[in-house]
Amino acid sequence: QVGNYKRTVKRIDDGHRLCNDLMNCVHERAKIEKSYAQQLTDWSKRWRQLIEKGPQYGSLEKAWSAIMTEADKVSELHQEVKNSLLNDDFEKVKNWQKDAYHKQIMGGFKEAKEADDGFRKAQKPWAKKLKELETAKKAYHLACKEEKLAMTREANSKAEQSNTPEQQKKLQDKVEKCKQDVQKTQEKYEKVLDELNKCTPQYIESMEQVFEQCQQF
Repeated sequence: QVGNYKRTVKRIDDGHRLCNDLMNCVHERAKIEKSYAQQLTDWSKRWRQLIEKGPQYGSLEKAWSAIMTEADKVSELHQEVKNSLLNDDFEKVKNWQKDAYHKQIMGGFKEAKEADDGFRKAQKPWAKKLKELETAKKAYHLACKEEKLAMTREANSKAEQSNTPEQQKKLQDKVEKCKQDVQKTQEKYEKVLDELNKCTPQYIESMEQVFEQCQQF
């Protein structure tokens, strides 16, 4: 169908927005990791101070302090996760988006326009022939309709026997002309259909080439 490639072109445009969404997702996760790491650090610091001032000693103090030490280590791990998310994952997506997409002065992205132009160029000859086929098809169906109407009028005229020989001849001539129009439009319709079928393989190949280029994007 003409214009179906628009969905593929839209996917390129959507890709830029999805990159933004992914970066927002990673950034939010990094904030969560940072917040949790900070909460553990604050919690550990507060309880260490309480332990130092408390009456406990020996094995209880040692075990209690171990809990704080474990919390500090977990805090460090979550801080590392936060750093990895921002320095690795976030930056990779950001840099890929920057390298892959190039904005145009008139709006939109160069890559989407190139894909749209490629599809339109590949489809143009086939779309033109398809339009010719639709026109030929309508002309043929209209001619068939006119022929049927002319034959009905002629048959009714013969049955009624109310027309003069001259009027009857006009009706017969009309039927004959309609038959010629049907034959002419049918030949045109079949010719255009054959031409469309012949150019379809090349059309499919050209469209697939552009599609593969979009897939590699």
